[in-house]
Amino acid sequence: MSNKDIVIVGYSGHAYVVIEAAELLGKNVIAYTDKVEATKNPFSLSYLGCETDDSFDFESKKYQFVLGLGDNNLRVKVANMLVKNNQNIVTLIHPEANVSSHISIGEGVFVARGACVNPFVEIGNYSILNTNCSIDHECEIGEAVHIAPGAVLAGSVKVGDRSFVGANSVIKQGVTIGKDVIIGAGSVVLKDIPNDSKVIGNPGRIL
Repeated sequence: MSNKDIVIVGYSGHAYVVIEAAELLGKNVIAYTDKVEATKNPFSLSYLGCETDDSFDFESKKYQFVLGLGDNNLRVKVANMLVKNNQNIVTLIHPEANVSSHISIGEGVFVARGACVNPFVEIGNYSILNTNCSIDHECEIGEAVHIAPGAVLAGSVKVGDRSFVGANSVIKQGVTIGKDVIIGAGSVVLKDIPNDSKVIGNPGRIL
């Protein structure tokens, strides 16, 4: 493999978006891993098998992986397994994203087309900043977080590990969202949210 050759984990809708971004960045996505071989193969990739199988060949090759999994818990589980097997996990920032040079970003992060990330944002490993989301100054995004398309985080928002911020939701400046929280699409969150909560509505209320 060359340093431009990468393998994507998972091969469905979110993965398609990641693959396109990789191609625009000059990467060569040569193969995919998944539980079973895909019936649709729009990018004509080779199937390597399932990376979580004991029989998967990590010994003879060191791959560069990108994460094509939208589910937070699954994504971090797979990422931890890849790290344990001494594999590289690549961060991709879409060329049409608008990302400040004054940020801190972990490994295995995907920043999609149209995302806007302002200065002094911290982004944890394996997180997704999806299409057209807006992350304002000094936000702290934990590990394996998914900020969905069109979501807006005002300044100094904190989002805990594995939390999901739904499409077109708005988080008020200074709000802290705990770990493993689900914010429903279109919600407006005006106050802190504890761990393991589900929030919907405007103003957002905990279910």
